[in-house]
Amino acid sequence: MIALVPVRAGELPLGGDEAVAEAGGRVLLVGVGTEAAAAQLTGIAHTVLVWERDSYAPAAWAGTLAAVVADEDIVVLPASPDGRDLAPRLAHVLDRPLLAGAVAIEAGQVDLARQGGLVTESVVVDGPYIATLQPGVRGVERDPTRSFTVEPVEVDPGSAAPVVAAPIDPVLVDVLAPDPATMDLSEAGRIIGGGAGLGSAEVTAELAGIADALGCSIGGTRVITDWGWLPFERQIGTTGVIVHPELYLAFGVSGAVQHVAGLGDPEHVIAVNLDASCPMMAIADLALVTDAPALVAELAARMGAGTDG
Repeated sequence: MIALVPVRAGELPLGGDEAVAEAGGRVLLVGVGTEAAAAQLTGIAHTVLVWERDSYAPAAWAGTLAAVVADEDIVVLPASPDGRDLAPRLAHVLDRPLLAGAVAIEAGQVDLARQGGLVTESVVVDGPYIATLQPGVRGVERDPTRSFTVEPVEVDPGSAAPVVAAPIDPVLVDVLAPDPATMDLSEAGRIIGGGAGLGSAEVTAELAGIADALGCSIGGTRVITDWGWLPFERQIGTTGVIVHPELYLAFGVSGAVQHVAGLGDPEHVIAVNLDASCPMMAIADLALVTDAPALVAELAARMGAGTDG
């Protein structure tokens, strides 16, 4: 088993370190700044191969990468945007099944998240395959005694696997900063979360306006998404989106285990709740014992961030 991790600007994608851990520490990094990305795998990887490129071109890479990993029974990619883009192309060239959205990967079996993470489906696999691993499902443990050397991959252009048609990659026109209001929560660095303590859909809408004014993404607990106060794709937790923010602000969130388990390990947590002893307040760096709707109304008034703009 080997992990195949696309790299941009020397940074691992979301879930890249977990894919390497799931593959037992063997990884092939491909893209721009692979040696810088390799340094982020200290304590996780033991075999690091790199194939340095000057731009992201998954269609053009597929044939060559297929030749490089042809002897690997299992190839694991992170289910990041680039991983989800490259995986089906590689599976097509290698003529292997693609098992997308895995939460656990073994030699003969893959557990897949289905129905938005509400159901886990176990698939028995007989033969080689390609899989994408959901970010946030396993975490990583670093062994300070583990070391590795970076080895460039020797690529023979004539060894590229044949493809049905000439590979065509999109032309990059520009790279735009993501809109916090619509970006995938799993990639958001700053998140404001709301819970049942907000009291109404109107207060939740005000909180979304505050998040927009602060350049944060809006998320919430399963309760308020079930009530329709936020779309289901904004649900944070083990039955929703697993997030990894640097900053998490929780308004009226009690901190049920399913929600807290989906928060990753935020560097800073601020919680607002009337219940000073609830789990969310216990894990907060700053806990404000006050009425969440009242604070939301005051913040919205001061910031001009109400539902009318």
